[in-house]
Amino acid sequence: MKVLLLSAYDAQSHQYWRKLLVSVFEDFEWTVLTLPPRNFSWRIRSNSLTWAFKFREVLEQPYDLIVATSMVDLSALRGFVPALASSPTLLYFHENQFAYPTSERQFESVEPKILNLYSALSADHIAFNSEYNRNTFLDGVDKVLGKMPDHVPPDITLGLLEKSSILPVPLSDDAYMSRIKIDKPTIALVWNHRWEYDKAPERFFDAIKRVLHAGIELDLSVVGQCFRNHPQVFEEMKRYLDLNFPGVIKNWGYIESATDYRDLLAQTDIVISTAVHDFQGLAIMEAVAAGCLPVLPDRLCYSEWFGNEWLYESQLNNPSVESSGLADRIIELSHQKRLGTLPEPPDIEHFSISNMKITYQQIFEKTLRDYGHRSL
Repeated sequence: MKVLLLSAYDAQSHQYWRKLLVSVFEDFEWTVLTLPPRNFSWRIRSNSLTWAFKFREVLEQPYDLIVATSMVDLSALRGFVPALASSPTLLYFHENQFAYPTSERQFESVEPKILNLYSALSADHIAFNSEYNRNTFLDGVDKVLGKMPDHVPPDITLGLLEKSSILPVPLSDDAYMSRIKIDKPTIALVWNHRWEYDKAPERFFDAIKRVLHAGIELDLSVVGQCFRNHPQVFEEMKRYLDLNFPGVIKNWGYIESATDYRDLLAQTDIVISTAVHDFQGLAIMEAVAAGCLPVLPDRLCYSEWFGNEWLYESQLNNPSVESSGLADRIIELSHQKRLGTLPEPPDIEHFSISNMKITYQQIFEKTLRDYGHRSL
């Protein structure tokens, strides 16, 4: 089974996903092409040009299946390299550009959205990592098509829905850990997301100030991938906490070692999200697999994976009220920690790669079977 895997904007979560697939389907003969995750606007529009004219011999080889991320300009690539059109293609959506919020520094362009749409239309099957991802994509497609002045093709979204599946990014088996219990009444919490505006770190900072001023003791870890241009609130948060609550910060910044990171999660009581954008919440899932209790806003993909008891009220347009609700939940869990009555974390064993391998294989089979190619 010869498989071509294309990752056009090979960000951290995309790397995690593709490496896991290659390792678990070890009987496949994989060819992998990736491009680095930088210069976003140029990368998503030029990846077809780069690959078609620098790796033409690789792309013209016969493949039984092509697996591409939604950042791949698939329609243009198949036009540049017609040989690719004869291989069944699965397009995988880690995210979609219709539901991606823009920062104040960004110009909102329709082009990334149209590229997502054209790639989805040119693929044989499309898979989304959550129902939230699929719904926002299809809603976005409807809105864009609704702006066309005339000659709008009928049933575009229906056709996309009919050839789509929900297929979460699996967790590696070693993400599941036995909790390391620390004999300490202070509650330990972690905020473990990319240091970017769409994770709403200012809401987290506001909630933490409320908790600390209420007299609650914390062991705080603020970790995750940090970029050169990150929101100023992180510097403000560290300065404020070091000055007013010295010692509360236990970990700050990106942890290079996967082992050290997972050990931290296994010793932490709760993991928090304040995100206004999250298509699956892989960082949350990894923390829960290591034994953390999730504390999450009732929005995005979170209600798909976790029950109401793990969600606090979403107040997207009222950050202060939402931060207050988050603070109340942290204080409640802190009291439970002192009483020794913290609940058990939710069971997410079904997201392990060992359990999800068969689901991925079924989607591969479906892509091949529906388009007249041999089965695995």
